[in-house]
Amino acid sequence: MFNPTRDQARTFMIEAWRKHCEKLPSTAMELRVSDVIAAHPEYHAQFAAGEKSLAQDWTPEGGETNPFLHISLHVSVREQVEMDQPPGIRAAHVALTRALGDPLAADHHVMDCLAEQIWQHQRNGLPFDNARYLACIAA
Repeated sequence: MFNPTRDQARTFMIEAWRKHCEKLPSTAMELRVSDVIAAHPEYHAQFAAGEKSLAQDWTPEGGETNPFLHISLHVSVREQVEMDQPPGIRAAHVALTRALGDPLAADHHVMDCLAEQIWQHQRNGLPFDNARYLACIAA
């Protein structure tokens, strides 16, 4: 399984955005990433800054959102929905999109649940709880 470093993951996203902006051919994953970035104009400057963004840290204490983490969570959610893994997430996302009227808003709700489950998993050292994750999405 591919396990990039922080800088490798960030470089991949920066490169995907550059290719998008320059209308260059891109891989399927680069297109997925650039589509998510395109939906977030508040992050365009960070991705356009290239290497200057590699070392920057965004802290919750400073009221900042890490654009790389945000985009990564979006991509994770979209891949989960596409594969319906965990089973039921696709239907939950469809229902949430209907209820909210916006797939991006649905993604953001699911991302909050995903981040919470990851945090609980890391904090408690327990396996990821799919049932709790899906219950959070449905709530």
